Amino acid sequence: MEKEKAPPVPRDRGETVRQGIISVITGHELSAKEISSEVSASEKEVYGHLEHIQRSFHGKKQGLTVVPPVCRACGFEFKKRERLRRPGKCPVCRGESISEPLFSL
Repeated sequence: MEKEKAPPVPRDRGETVRQGIISVITGHELSAKEISSEVSASEKEVYGHLEHIQRSFHGKKQGLTVVPPVCRACGFEFKKRERLRRPGKCPVCRGESISEPLFSL
């Protein structure tokens, strides 16, 4: 006889993941990896929330600020990049050592 397992009960967060991300990045520059560890969400989920936050704050005084990633090999800065995720390769030197973008409000 096996005991039936009780269904998992989600912990009470008090605020949504998106609200947590907003409170974490207000006044701080953090990478998606750092944000994910702060709000206990996956990095992929954080990028989805950041895209929504960017659309929500578009055109307002307080908007999402993105510090663009930089190639560590040649110094190329991805200024015109619209995607929030880190690029895979540098278009100049084809290097894969690229810093992560930083986000703040």
